[in-house]
Amino acid sequence: MDTSPSAPADLVITNCTALIDTAGPAAVFQPQSTIVVRNGAIEAVLGAGESVPMAIDVIDARGMVAMPGLVNTHCHAAMTLFRGAAEDVRVDEWFNDYIWPMEVNLTPRDVYLGTMVACAEMISCGVTQFTDHYFHMHEVARAVIDSGMRANLGSAFFSSQGDEGLATSVAFAEEYHGAAGNRIATSIAPHAPYTVNDEHLRLAADAAQRLGVKVHTHAAEDIAQTCRSVADRGITPIEVLSRTGVLEAGCIIAHGNGIIESDIPLLARWNDRVGVTHGPKGYLKFALGRLTPVRDLLTAGVPVGYCTDGAASNSTLDIFENMRATAMSQKFVTDDSTWFTSRQALHLAGPLSAAVVGLQGQIGELRAGARADVILVDLGGFHCQPLHDIAAALVYSAQPSDVRTTIIDGRVVMRDRQLLTIDRAALMPEFRERANTITDRSHGRTIQDYDAR
Repeated sequence: MDTSPSAPADLVITNCTALIDTAGPAAVFQPQSTIVVRNGAIEAVLGAGESVPMAIDVIDARGMVAMPGLVNTHCHAAMTLFRGAAEDVRVDEWFNDYIWPMEVNLTPRDVYLGTMVACAEMISCGVTQFTDHYFHMHEVARAVIDSGMRANLGSAFFSSQGDEGLATSVAFAEEYHGAAGNRIATSIAPHAPYTVNDEHLRLAADAAQRLGVKVHTHAAEDIAQTCRSVADRGITPIEVLSRTGVLEAGCIIAHGNGIIESDIPLLARWNDRVGVTHGPKGYLKFALGRLTPVRDLLTAGVPVGYCTDGAASNSTLDIFENMRATAMSQKFVTDDSTWFTSRQALHLAGPLSAAVVGLQGQIGELRAGARADVILVDLGGFHCQPLHDIAAALVYSAQPSDVRTTIIDGRVVMRDRQLLTIDRAALMPEFRERANTITDRSHGRTIQDYDAR
């Protein structure tokens, strides 16, 4: 491969309006930009009048906004199989009567199929990286490789599995970290402090530090969970993570809706390696009463990123939807219409979501040296016009179908709404067949009991 400066670039995106900064008081969009991609990375973001190099592939993005690919900081991708199968119930019923009994039916092939459908959905929505916490993780990795996505993968375990679950999670993390040309990173994935004992949490933290990966776990998922932990153990779930070394090791905390004021200093102490994922939609559906304290966390320097959770609870894997829900709900819960501006919403979508998953400086930004995870968004639809404020249009008006092209690690995986790495016609018949049978609960078994203690 010719990598000399005079060699043609791999890809050039011309005539776009590029989102180049979200850190200041307002989002900065550079018109008439050209993005130069070489060896999977952004080589340059050129302005109007600058010399454009030759390239093997050229995309004319006239009339489109180029922005960093979206990051889904926590999900259960294969749960597309259960979309719509457990609706309008309490959260304890959702787990005990529906999801955990249905998950008994999962085969490795099911997880691959469900993840491939999830990848297709996410690529179509402009999501270029997802962070997964599930079972049969080798099959999830295979789907990531086949689809061309970027992912952080953790093999979930419960202490009810004994030492085997932890061993499987550690072995997977060691085997796959850096796979697929570094598109795959891994985590150690204990389910939660109420399903994993302190000893297994300590061992998970030790393994994460040894391997140079994060711990990815659910914690303080709602305020009732935190109150039960305090009543039973005298400490919050976040304090459990602190005492077991999980925060020090580096942790992706899923949800954190039950984080209370006394938890904030513990998280702030490790804010260079700890992040919290936020997905309000599922919590609104379950009427769980409290959302992640985003403002307090950000004030303390703790990064917060968008997440969808699984499609079984969130219904979609659409980060635009979650960005919009977060922006509006944050104004509502703080009683402050000036808080969480469009600029702040886009900053969360880019650098902060990247930081949550440990990829700060590598993704979430359009700048020289970052990986070329780029999406092209067409804001020409009636629902976005007139275009007085590009940032506001992206946050409050844009739809997944407005994403025209998705690029991951310099590779075009969707062009003009056509998926290039996933064959829908070949995938969907088998997926639908398995989805029709996987909801059987007549066997009377479950993978776990939910009491949030």
